[in-house]
Amino acid sequence: MAALVYFRKVSETEEVVEYEFGDDPDAFGRRLVVDKASGTPAVRDGRVDHAFLLASRKLGVLYAERGVWPERGMGAT
Repeated sequence: MAALVYFRKVSETEEVVEYEFGDDPDAFGRRLVVDKASGTPAVRDGRVDHAFLLASRKLGVLYAERGVWPERGMGAT
């Protein structure tokens, strides 16, 4: 079964970048934060599930490819 997750940047500082994410691009229900120094993602609601892992991995790949945190995007499995 395929899974989709959409994400959109909501804020960025020198230390962290924060994204909204979810399975509906018009109604994001969750947030994740990436610590820029370590590259470690954390989910605000504490629920580490497939959607969070998919979004955080895709963000990491895009950052590694482009050298900047993307404004928005989508991941699929």
